Amino acid sequence: MPLVASYIYKDGRRVRAGALTPKGLALRPGEFVWVGLHDPTDAEFDILVKRFHLHPLAVEDALSAHQMPKVEIYGRELFVVARTAEKVDDHISYGETHVFVGTDHVITIRHGSNRAHTALRAQLEAAPDRLKAGPDFVLHGVLDFIVDAYVPIVDGAEDSVLEMEQRALEAFLSRAEIRRLFTLRRELLKFRRILGPMEEVAGRLQSQDMPCIDADIRPYFRDIADHVRRVNSRLNGLTEILTSVFEVANLLEQQRQGVITRKLASWAALLAVPTAIAGIYGMNFDFMPELHWRYGYPLAMGVIAVVCLGLYITFKRTKWL
Repeated sequence: MPLVASYIYKDGRRVRAGALTPKGLALRPGEFVWVGLHDPTDAEFDILVKRFHLHPLAVEDALSAHQMPKVEIYGRELFVVARTAEKVDDHISYGETHVFVGTDHVITIRHGSNRAHTALRAQLEAAPDRLKAGPDFVLHGVLDFIVDAYVPIVDGAEDSVLEMEQRALEAFLSRAEIRRLFTLRRELLKFRRILGPMEEVAGRLQSQDMPCIDADIRPYFRDIADHVRRVNSRLNGLTEILTSVFEVANLLEQQRQGVITRKLASWAALLAVPTAIAGIYGMNFDFMPELHWRYGYPLAMGVIAVVCLGLYITFKRTKWL
């Protein structure tokens, strides 16, 4: 079912469940409701739109599910979009969480994210002194929950990058490893594109006077912005390391090709001496120097051996062989 959970709170404690009906969402003074949805249907979402008078533009964005992180103000209500991320196999899977925040309600809508808010809800309910602050504290909890999931992604990427760096220093990278390097770099660059807007969202919630955000809750959003900033800083370092790994691999490949070229040139020089001498004395002329001399053949072979040995020693000393 698209409806994951719907509970009504008062003084930081859960008092009852709130069914998705006008009667079930009726609130008494001092109460607020937290409704959690996962890919809701239009009919189900329409109940919330009518009950809490959600702004049409925000509703359109929430249903489209293709938004970058942002925070928008519609009268006395906030609409916040956050991007979720989780590691799935060898790539990063992205989703969205849309949050409507009013004076007496919080509506969280998840698109494409499998990380349910069950554990988060239990964590917030375990701190009633803070939860009684109301919907703005729930908003902080949701954003903090999303940003905390970024850290394992960076940790896993860091292990992979360091492994590839060590591999590049020890041996030449294979085609599959080079493909993996570029895939990882592309994934990290894509991940970085959502961190800037996420930091901006947290910064606005912390620094600007917004409806439904109390002054004593605003400093909590600074912590979220710091977390995003640290993750972004680590990603910058990893992308630089990946670039250096590619450069090192390229330099090592050039060095290997240079070594092979020098060896080929050295052996070509060694083979050129006997080839030249044998080629000259293989010509069919009657009058050639030392052609009919008894020691001509041993002398030619000796010259070949001495010159080749001299070249071999020279190439060995210069480390061409």
